Amino acid sequence: MNRDNRYCVILAGGPGSRFWPISRVEKPKQFLDVADTGKTFLRMTFERFSKVVPRENIIVVTAEKYHDLVMENIPELDEKNLLLEPYSRNTAPCVAYANYTILQRNPEARVVVTPSDHVIIDEDLFVDTVIKAFEYVVEKDVLMTLGIPPTRPDCNYGYVQACGGREAIAKGEPVQVKTFTEKPDKTIAKILIDSGEFLWNSSIFIWKAKTIRKEMKKYLPEIPRCFKGWERVLGTSLEKEFVAHAYTECRNISIDHAVMEKTDNAWVFPVKFGWVDMGTWESLYDFMPDKDKNGNSITAEKAGLILHEIGFLDENGDMLRCLHELVPTFREAEQVKGRPTLILAHSVKGKGVSFMENNAGWHGKAPNDAEYAQAMAELKAQLAELEA
Repeated sequence: MNRDNRYCVILAGGPGSRFWPISRVEKPKQFLDVADTGKTFLRMTFERFSKVVPRENIIVVTAEKYHDLVMENIPELDEKNLLLEPYSRNTAPCVAYANYTILQRNPEARVVVTPSDHVIIDEDLFVDTVIKAFEYVVEKDVLMTLGIPPTRPDCNYGYVQACGGREAIAKGEPVQVKTFTEKPDKTIAKILIDSGEFLWNSSIFIWKAKTIRKEMKKYLPEIPRCFKGWERVLGTSLEKEFVAHAYTECRNISIDHAVMEKTDNAWVFPVKFGWVDMGTWESLYDFMPDKDKNGNSITAEKAGLILHEIGFLDENGDMLRCLHELVPTFREAEQVKGRPTLILAHSVKGKGVSFMENNAGWHGKAPNDAEYAQAMAELKAQLAELEA
């Protein structure tokens, strides 16, 4: 297949709200190095698909306000390949905008559409898989999604049921989709996984530009109406005004709901290259390999926090000296602007009271009069000793 007919559309306009506090509206997760790889998600996505698609055929769709952030991450990106959305309208309108742009340049284009926040474990196998998917859609007018073997009943993903069930999935070849189930609750998700017939929907789609245009016309006819006249306007000085008007008329709807769940032409390709959708803190936690003795795998700095740690006991058991750390710690925390601040105090439950110390049963429990009297007597005795 002619490599020049391959195109990639990277969707990079989301606010990444589920990754707060590190992901903010001003700088969402696709522009951050959350996974501690030395590269942002967007940069990794661009480099990954550069192995499959000519760089001049990679298009990034994002919000107008993220123009500079995209160019900082991909300075070699041609400005004509950066499509700016005037409003957030979910994925169906931006897929349409990118698809019309590609059709204007190459009516024979084959397109892969991808989010910008995925981590791929085996990139060589990923490249081979995407090339095979491209080859498949050359021969057949299908809408392909890459299907991920589920590892847990996750409510944040869509689920794709393969025709032929477990046996068809085991073959590792593209198979027609039987049903889509969008973000079920945990009980339903477990039932789907246990059946062996379902895969996670990666939202990495491969199709001919002509095919998705035809399917959108059938299942989302408002899109061609909103973009009527695109052939004459896209790529000209009138494009910005034209797209702003089109987006005003477009519904807020995903390409999954608008087309993939309705068409009889959806296929899924079961894959094994190792995939993580960095949509939530849980997915990041599962991805991070190195966890400390407490099960932590990310530093406060990576989480967008300023962390201050103080101890109420030093190595000699001197509590009074450690209490003196409180005032400068609070003053330091007050100087932090624009980021959350956490003061982590290493303390001992019930310290200084013989029957309360390190006894979790006293957490949230009030002492009776006799217990209170005993506790205060013990604390006063220790305070007198410290002050002597």
